[in-house]
Amino acid sequence: MRHNQTGYCGVRDNIDGGLFLTTYSKVTGLAVDPIEKKPLYHFLPGSNVLSFGTAGCNLGCKFCQNWEMSTASVDHIRSQDATPEQIVALALKKGCKSIAYTYNEPTIFAEFVIDTSKLAREHGIKNVMVTNGYITPEARSDVYEFIDAANVDIKSFSETFYHKLTAAHIEPVKTTIEWLVNKTDVWVELTTLIIPGQNDTEDEIEHLVGWIIDKCGNRVPLHFSVFHPAHKMNDIPRTPDESLLLARKIAIESGIRHVYLGNVHDTTGHTTFCPVCKHKLISRGWMNTGRIDLDNGMCSCGEVLDGVWEID
Repeated sequence: MRHNQTGYCGVRDNIDGGLFLTTYSKVTGLAVDPIEKKPLYHFLPGSNVLSFGTAGCNLGCKFCQNWEMSTASVDHIRSQDATPEQIVALALKKGCKSIAYTYNEPTIFAEFVIDTSKLAREHGIKNVMVTNGYITPEARSDVYEFIDAANVDIKSFSETFYHKLTAAHIEPVKTTIEWLVNKTDVWVELTTLIIPGQNDTEDEIEHLVGWIIDKCGNRVPLHFSVFHPAHKMNDIPRTPDESLLLARKIAIESGIRHVYLGNVHDTTGHTTFCPVCKHKLISRGWMNTGRIDLDNGMCSCGEVLDGVWEID
């Protein structure tokens, strides 16, 4: 990137040989959400999270559901000024147990994430990344130092898909997921958006699930979400319910303990069941938690569920 040029992400400028973040404290989408909307189902269920993003992205997904933010530059999107101190103060005022860096890719506003998450940690507030996982190994430890949970979007299990539809590659995403699950204390859940004709075959779902079990174990919650026509793929229809149900069936039969469905009304697909006795432990409505029948993360049968159920 040459002098006075802006990077692919749209938010970093080369000024006299240094890279400068143009979206620091330039916040979009500031809102109080249920934590289930991230989606995180095994992290402080029933709590509220203060969510925000900025502009830009390091991927170029043709199917992006938040493309108005991810494809915008800081000069072409409505934003408001909010310092890390102001964001943390707002989270405290609203009674939010966590702050989510979301809507667009938080990796590209890393300095803002680091400063805010560090301050939040000092005030007893948890930190959540909603991310595509596309980050270099050199940057990971700094960005995730104060992060408590992450939902990582693994968009497909095909390099061809990543290359053609996201302008990126799958291997960095896989290595990030493995690192988060196996080398950090970050609570991780995974999401795959099922797109008709693109990543919805039984073979691909089986390979995805097999890789998760092999590299991450069977205890990482997996979410399959509905695609809605958007951005450059308005000609692709909405995901049929049958495709979502098939993906969930494959994952469960392969051994994944908790498989959920997103962006669709499906009571069973939103519910957390004990993987041993099948007792209904957490019931959910439309991205909201209802009854929680857990005793410090334990089912009445004695099975301990993986997750973060209470603030430390």
